[in-house]
Amino acid sequence: MSSATTAPQPAAGPALLGLEIGGTKLQIVVGDAAGRIGERRRFQVEPGRGAAGIRELLGAAVVELTAAHHPAAIGVGFGGPVDTRTGRIRCSHQIAGWSDFALGDWLQGLAGVPVRVDNDANVAAFGEARHGAGRGANPVFYVTLGSGVGGGLVVDGRIYHGAPPGESELGHVRLDRSGATVEARCSGWAVDARIRALVAAGTPGTLCRLAAAQPGGEARHLAAACREQDPAALGLLQEVAGDLAFGLSHVVQLMHPERVVLGGGLALVGEPLRAAVAAALPAWVMEVFHGGPPVVLAGLGEDSVPIGALALAHLGLIREN
Repeated sequence: MSSATTAPQPAAGPALLGLEIGGTKLQIVVGDAAGRIGERRRFQVEPGRGAAGIRELLGAAVVELTAAHHPAAIGVGFGGPVDTRTGRIRCSHQIAGWSDFALGDWLQGLAGVPVRVDNDANVAAFGEARHGAGRGANPVFYVTLGSGVGGGLVVDGRIYHGAPPGESELGHVRLDRSGATVEARCSGWAVDARIRALVAAGTPGTLCRLAAAQPGGEARHLAAACREQDPAALGLLQEVAGDLAFGLSHVVQLMHPERVVLGGGLALVGEPLRAAVAAALPAWVMEVFHGGPPVVLAGLGEDSVPIGALALAHLGLIREN
């Protein structure tokens, strides 16, 4: 696993730690309740090392940053279902070795401060609702398009939790009776596989040329290929956007959010993806909803989860006091 570190910057108010634990990256930030990040550690996850490898990196960084900054609380966004009442991981759909792990207790043992653990999409939704593209809207629905697909709903400034272990599991919404899911069609890993299939079929154009030259994480080439109006890239983008819009139509019908926020690595494709989803959504929602809510890109970019984790840590600190 490789890492990157940013230089420390002054933070206002009590120091907090925000953690993002995903299928492809691990981020640990020091910041404050206003969402300002003073220091960051980022690691690329090696799935083959499993949860034990992540905990090795995470434990060392948390101990070091705790000694340096004396945080008052820790917030965690985890890439999978969690029991938010206990901080225990239910499972990870991407990395082996997390099932039934008491993450909250483990971190509290390392740092000696209150810890709150939630699903990463919920935490990102919280961050966007408080500090990002969801500010001023209620409810806010957030979609993370990363190694998997997740959803988070914030209502009246609070993360919505269904009856345990229920969450806003958009990625597992079925698109048809064959069992195809939003995640199977719209996740970064699914798009990687579809691009590899295009390369194997000898499809001409920018997308396949870039993907063949730099294999692995092929979805990262989609934005550049779309800018060059590559037909294969534009066709794939329309398919992904159409599937995502169809999945989101169920969210609109059931929850009617005031704003839908697109985040995660695949959302870095940017405006072409946002515009395609926004254009496809009205066909699937009730006429009385006037085409559905605005679809916007995450305002915090790749910091939606760590900034949301800082907000979660602050919330836990308030409740402790």
